[in-house]
Amino acid sequence: MAKKSAIERNKRRKKLVARFADRRAALLAQAKSQDLPVEERFQARLKLAKLPRNSAKVRVRNRCAVTGRSRGYHRRFDMSRVMLRELASDGLIPGMVKSSW
Repeated sequence: MAKKSAIERNKRRKKLVARFADRRAALLAQAKSQDLPVEERFQARLKLAKLPRNSAKVRVRNRCAVTGRSRGYHRRFDMSRVMLRELASDGLIPGMVKSSW
């Protein structure tokens, strides 16, 4: 189980990302636009830099929904490999069967 503080920090980051997503996307589009003058693009980059760092999507860490483990994460199931195997063995994931031969 991951530290509670790490899990909560990640939740706060997800909230910030959702709150600033539209503003960040608009500023980024403005900064990348070749139609605008260089000064306006530079001002957009400065405004983008003033936004909170934790509002960037890359700051969010993928974590297991069950345990909070950050390593061995499967996006399709939103959980770590450890919990995926355990739940699949118990038959709690529909359609997934542990193979044996």
